[in-house]
Amino acid sequence: MKEIQDGITRLLADAVEAEIESESCPAWLLRPGRIECLAMWETVSAIYAALTGLVLPERAPSRERRRLDVLLTYENGDQQILEVDEKQHFTGARALTLEHYPAGVKLGFDASQWLARSRALAGREPGGGFGRPKPPLFPSDGGRHRQRAFRDALADLLPPVHGWLPTIRISDAEVAAITSASDAVSSLRALLHERGVPASYLVFG
Repeated sequence: MKEIQDGITRLLADAVEAEIESESCPAWLLRPGRIECLAMWETVSAIYAALTGLVLPERAPSRERRRLDVLLTYENGDQQILEVDEKQHFTGARALTLEHYPAGVKLGFDASQWLARSRALAGREPGGGFGRPKPPLFPSDGGRHRQRAFRDALADLLPPVHGWLPTIRISDAEVAAITSASDAVSSLRALLHERGVPASYLVFG
């Protein structure tokens, strides 16, 4: 839900020294194919095959579009994605993607926690329109869940190979804890530092 994302976005300006851009996406993540995936192409292809049983085309369909929750650009030019993950991001499909991550991949969140929650919620994904097919890449039932999981994997795996800092993920439960804290900005700042944001990029009042 957008209000969960907005709850974090409102606090960011007081927590980090960065240009904050919402609902945007770097060009290499809009329609990633072999060229955009660089050294991660084989991993990305294997994840897609595990999700669909299909072969990932080397060029993404032209209709593919996406927006990320937040892009951070720090004063020294470093850039980083921040995503807020609600319950629909924790699914059996998401567990499958996380199980295929290479050892040692740089992440801005605890993948074991995301994997554990995704496994716990596997089989409880909402049906109907929430799991509708999303052709051409995800043409089967449950396609929306698979598409979301695949896009999350791309947002995790591709930034480091493009020179970006690892993607930060904050769960809905963590957002609730932050926004209900007596000092919400300090709570967010502490979490960002824990997720790997250098202290020099943080605002300390």
